[in-house]
Amino acid sequence: MYLGLTLSFLALGLFAGLSQSSGMGRAMAVAAVALLPTLGLLALIAFLTLNGMTMLRKEGRTVANLLSLLCAIGIVGLLFLLALAVGTRHHVLIALSAGAILVVGYVAFLFFCYLSYGFVYRRMPILRTADFVVVLGAGLLGGRRVSPLLASRLERGRAVFESLDPQASPMLIVSGGKGSDERLSEAEAMADYLVERGFPAERLILEDRSRTTEENLVFSAELMRRERPSGYRSVVVTNDFHSYRAALIASDLGVPAQVVGSPTAAYFLPSATIREFIAVFVRYWKVNVPICAFLAAPALMVLPW
Repeated sequence: MYLGLTLSFLALGLFAGLSQSSGMGRAMAVAAVALLPTLGLLALIAFLTLNGMTMLRKEGRTVANLLSLLCAIGIVGLLFLLALAVGTRHHVLIALSAGAILVVGYVAFLFFCYLSYGFVYRRMPILRTADFVVVLGAGLLGGRRVSPLLASRLERGRAVFESLDPQASPMLIVSGGKGSDERLSEAEAMADYLVERGFPAERLILEDRSRTTEENLVFSAELMRRERPSGYRSVVVTNDFHSYRAALIASDLGVPAQVVGSPTAAYFLPSATIREFIAVFVRYWKVNVPICAFLAAPALMVLPW
């Protein structure tokens, strides 16, 4: 939030400075106000629509894969509501438009904060003196094979492990339980993948009970405390789009961990990032829901119930 506010006020300050200047500076400020919102919205709608179509073609029709397309439809719907309110000047439509703009503006600002700090967090130097590397599991192909997404996590986890100080005798924990559609636990499949590629089996610890990210971290923390009762430091590896939410969860749970991300296919990132943001928004619903209700309340009060 502090970073988002800082960047927002910095942008306002730069705009104010340009608008008070003469010549080219003022022309740039006028052009920014006149063109950027419109062009930015059109570009965003086009990008989200194309990405949504790509997700449907490559990943199938699920709600998670529809998120970018649904966001594009939502933006178009909001613009249509605004145009209708301005055109008809109907007080109900104006009230609904005002409430929608306030709530969407709040959510958009949170999303901006999420993206900004996530960008910064993912570029922090990786801890080189950690005692453990924890690789979070993901669904298995055919119920038993490591997927490309999970393989990306494992390769990044291996690279982080090899960068640690060997004198600290670090261990690598593969974390993931057995889903209802899986023939073996994710931890077993992950361990097999690493050992087959030359990773020393004696440096592996399997955590095979977890079903969620929270359980990944809680159960892995139990194993780490058992191995290092006097204290430990850890690096958790997941995919880049999931790294910031995993870091928030680790912080909430009191797990001393830095979370790093592995590469993800570019077309997959927009929908995955939106899904992660929704999960964070819902995680802190006790703050976000009252604020949204407060912002929408004045508009709702004028509706003819």
